[in-house]
Amino acid sequence: MKIPVLQHFMFDEPSIWVTLATIVTLISTVYLGIAEVIGNHLEYSKFANSSSTKKPSTKQGIKLSSRIGMLILYTPAFLAGVVAFFLLPGGDLRFFLVKLAVTFHFFKRDFEVLFVHKYSGGMILGSIILISIFYFYVATSMIVVHYLSMSLDEPSIDLKYIGSIMFIVGIIGSFYHHNLLSKLRKEGEKEYKIPQGGLFGLVICPHYLFEIVIFWGLSFISQTPMAFVIALGDSCYLIGRSYETRKWYVNKFDDFPERIKCVIPYVF
Repeated sequence: MKIPVLQHFMFDEPSIWVTLATIVTLISTVYLGIAEVIGNHLEYSKFANSSSTKKPSTKQGIKLSSRIGMLILYTPAFLAGVVAFFLLPGGDLRFFLVKLAVTFHFFKRDFEVLFVHKYSGGMILGSIILISIFYFYVATSMIVVHYLSMSLDEPSIDLKYIGSIMFIVGIIGSFYHHNLLSKLRKEGEKEYKIPQGGLFGLVICPHYLFEIVIFWGLSFISQTPMAFVIALGDSCYLIGRSYETRKWYVNKFDDFPERIKCVIPYVF
């Protein structure tokens, strides 16, 4: 049974199966955040590059280049968004914005992989598959659940325009800080450095902060319980990841500034 106040902000669930899927999504994504904090990292970025850490990883697995691995992460979700325009045409403005935002978000990810990011290591295949499936599920479930919800009454409070602004801010902020990260290393360099510029003077993971803004923007555009659960789960994971990232930098760099928080300026 839905909490009465939430009826103003969310669509009803279109079926019991969607409700069950929403609950499973919440549990699994929150678990990923907890797993990061307790040290059970998904093996990518600095957590897959044992040569960059003071304590080598004990996990083993097939390793792919970071560029190939990250393309595998995001491309299925991007293609799911593209296909949705053909398989699920029509609908109102809100549904169009959901499909557009989901598709553009993962297009941006692929664009950054190809033209922005610089790489220093590889990615563990098991983590690649897990994250790729998760992102594909995120893309398809947000679109399909919203499609199934279109026959239901709209929430009395319309958040899609606020959500669109949040999404755009998140996209710009994320791209800007990924671009700053790519400029840290000169050609041929592979050593990690303390990031500078933008919000890096306040938090070690501003790109995660704006990623969180992106997903909350998506949830405001859609206003389905599934979209809000995905935003909440994504936030839990990225907060956990940022906590471990800051700890990694503190251990690696003796001069890491104490004032720099994890992901929320001045707070955490």
